Amino acid sequence: MPEIIFEKRDGVAHITLNRPEKRNALSPEMVVTLAEIWDELASDDAIRVALLTGAGNKAFSSGGDLGSTIPLMMRSREPRDDWERRLSADRKQLGRAVLRNATFFKPLIAAINGTALAGGAEMVLAADLRIMSSEATLGLTEVKRGLIAGGGSLARLARQVAWVDAMEVALVGEPITAEHALRIGLVNRVVPPDQVLATAEEMASRLCTGAPVALAKTKEAMVRSNGRSFEEAFAIETDCVKQNAATEDAKEGPRAFMEKRPPVFTGR
Repeated sequence: MPEIIFEKRDGVAHITLNRPEKRNALSPEMVVTLAEIWDELASDDAIRVALLTGAGNKAFSSGGDLGSTIPLMMRSREPRDDWERRLSADRKQLGRAVLRNATFFKPLIAAINGTALAGGAEMVLAADLRIMSSEATLGLTEVKRGLIAGGGSLARLARQVAWVDAMEVALVGEPITAEHALRIGLVNRVVPPDQVLATAEEMASRLCTGAPVALAKTKEAMVRSNGRSFEEAFAIETDCVKQNAATEDAKEGPRAFMEKRPPVFTGR
């Protein structure tokens, strides 16, 4: 079985981390594949939403594989196979794999079916909507390993929750419960384990009723304007509004409303 299961269905890209026996730790193969998947989805007009989850019921992802990926990133050993050589040739692929850079503007839903630690938690923090199992936990555990969470969380976390909550997650380095994550606003929903994927898929279906470009431009405006002055933020918002207004879908939506029919969005 591939270490990443990747399917496209009805406008939704389903990405499943598929190493349940290793708690879905990110191997070099998974890192390289994820980096390629995000690039592909960004340019695929047929995809409106991406849904990321882990195989099995124990882990969403425990982060980078400490036996392969992390030593390669730290340059503490030489690559042993083609996947490791590909990662070693471009270590920036790890940042792209966990969506460290804010350049993927299609909505991303994380279905957190189990433990999300280190790089796994960083992928959760890169997601726009988050559905979490009531039995799952989430933590940035890097400081316990003498490392730093370098996949975007140290930049994102304090922008997503209160300063003291962000510091507790980042500095204590211990996993928090689903109820804790919900209380501080890190996740949207906490549901029983057997309802995680179904809830995430239902949310994805609801998102797919929106126009593809409008969805992406809405996310882009919010991401790019985050932390900017009002003047800069409004300029970014205006730019995204103008780009969306030039699409066929921007005409189709109001027309369908007036004609009392469902809109037919094409992403153009």
